[in-house]
Amino acid sequence: MKRCYVSFLGLLFISQALCAQEKQSQVTIDYINRYKSIAVEEMKKYKIPASITLAQGILESGSGESELAKKSNNHFGIKCHDWQGEKVYHDDDIKNDCFRKYPKPEDSFEDHSIFLQRSRYSKLFELEITDYEGWAKGLKSCGYATSPTYAERLIAVIERYKLYEYDKADGKKSSDGTTVDDRENGVEKNYKKESSVGSISVLSRHEIVKKDGRKAVIAHAGDTYESIAKELGLRKWEIRWYNKAKKGDSLEVGKTVYIRLW
Repeated sequence: MKRCYVSFLGLLFISQALCAQEKQSQVTIDYINRYKSIAVEEMKKYKIPASITLAQGILESGSGESELAKKSNNHFGIKCHDWQGEKVYHDDDIKNDCFRKYPKPEDSFEDHSIFLQRSRYSKLFELEITDYEGWAKGLKSCGYATSPTYAERLIAVIERYKLYEYDKADGKKSSDGTTVDDRENGVEKNYKKESSVGSISVLSRHEIVKKDGRKAVIAHAGDTYESIAKELGLRKWEIRWYNKAKKGDSLEVGKTVYIRLW
């Protein structure tokens, strides 16, 4: 009876985590649908991939939900520097860091494009407009963000929501024979994917599968029992118990990690 009760709690935690992920996915989809046209226009004017602009906006503003985005229309976390316009102050790298404030979100997108015209980013414009990976890694190496995983996070968002399709706004067809116009209304369909146990959020890095009749995920590079537990809303001791693992045990790529007793 005790095991059944604990397993029920585990199922409840997973369900709550997936619901939260799906809600966040919808927020991001709404953000993409609202600002995709602006990102494409900025790309045509300034030669910055629309996918990069959208992904940066998503990360820097929390899909438009951050305080800086809501109150100051600053979607890219651009600080004051030589800014002559309105300013706001938030704790960031330092206490009361200075950030730019804009009358409307569109101004933030425009200023982001202008900001990237600085000489420190000039080598990025030697890349193909469709080379979002090169742009993401280049932004990190040029010092746009301090996070060591910034490039990887940008790439993950672009690929998760297929933002690279907006870089083909010249009408050229992608590898599957579609153009950006074909995809205009298709992003929303991508926020869920099918697994052997039903639909799950694409925000989960892991596909939930069944192994030996039990729900499980397959370990990726860099995974730990603890990181998988956090992603799926499980307690750390709980996932170790399901897998007869000890605290500190490592995970090999490809290892089956059970998330349910059945």
